[in-house]
Amino acid sequence: MLLTIGCCLWVRLAGACPFCDVVGRSLAQRRDAATAVAVAEVAGRAAAGEDGRLEQPWRIDQMIRGRPELIGRVVTARMDGPAEGTGVLFGEGDADEPARWTAVAADEAVLGYVVAAPAWEGPPAERLAWFARRLEHPDRVIADDAFTEFGLSPFAAVRAVAGAFEAAKLTAWVAEPGIDQRRRGFYGLALGLVAAETRDAAVRTRAIATLHAAIEKPADDFRAGFDGLMGGVLVAEGQAGLDYLEGLGIGGPDGRPVDQRHLLAALRFAWEFLAADIPRERISAATARLLAAPVVAADAVIDLARQQAWGEAASVAALWYSLGRNDPLVRRAVAGYLSACPQPAAGHLLADIRNHDPQRLEAALKAAQRPR
Repeated sequence: MLLTIGCCLWVRLAGACPFCDVVGRSLAQRRDAATAVAVAEVAGRAAAGEDGRLEQPWRIDQMIRGRPELIGRVVTARMDGPAEGTGVLFGEGDADEPARWTAVAADEAVLGYVVAAPAWEGPPAERLAWFARRLEHPDRVIADDAFTEFGLSPFAAVRAVAGAFEAAKLTAWVAEPGIDQRRRGFYGLALGLVAAETRDAAVRTRAIATLHAAIEKPADDFRAGFDGLMGGVLVAEGQAGLDYLEGLGIGGPDGRPVDQRHLLAALRFAWEFLAADIPRERISAATARLLAAPVVAADAVIDLARQQAWGEAASVAALWYSLGRNDPLVRRAVAGYLSACPQPAAGHLLADIRNHDPQRLEAALKAAQRPR
């Protein structure tokens, strides 16, 4: 039951760089998976295909990979949006006669980028160092794709290329009001890596000050990437960073619910990747303090179960009688935690709940056994 109720919360952390939320494949990934790659010109208007997806005709002008005989042929390719001018086409299926094509509008700079980008299966550190120099590139397609490459990479690979990031640029991007908020989170994490790895005290001090200023900046709306800024603080400062974040009162009764969600995400990241810098007991204790936050209480319980923080059994059980009165997700999480906890006290707490509320407990136990 323990893995069932909580596994989906940790998949993204294990599989790709945290705080990026990238969806889709990078251009290098698409290029290397394709059986044919071509440079083409738009040869007609875009329209919905039989399956409702947008398609557009293209005339192949040059083959980057595939049969030269395809040059001059007009093919139909799926698109995310209508295009004009030049594009790069990716063919799937038989190399001699691709059955499906997808296209990306591309000017000369993007075409050169697609050709030169490191192989998808190449050494991660070497690949990411190349893409690091193209973050926030003036060409939006290139900038988006460079960010995608980091979003698809595991944190260990990103950490290995901390020296490839330019501290001055990251500092400017984190502080820039107009920067994409999702990217700001990643840049905050990268700035934390720079601060942790640099031997220049001035660079470290400036990086940490930039992260603190961004976190403390007042906000009255949802802040995408805020968890990445907090993750950057934890990377840069370790235990001192956790003390700083807790001192802000984000997890307390006056904390903004959206910020509490970000804090929980940062704590998950710390548990997964920063155990050498922050004792896991400290991370579990910080997670337990979020039990009082209604918006994240159920997820905090699940995280404590994943962490096997069984010393919080009494606090978890108490949620049944408070937040759990009106929230089935809290009841489900409490039931899952107590039934998985090996300590005798958990059995007694579960028995007390059964005596008090037998029907809802049975429903919660059954719900906890189903994938979330």
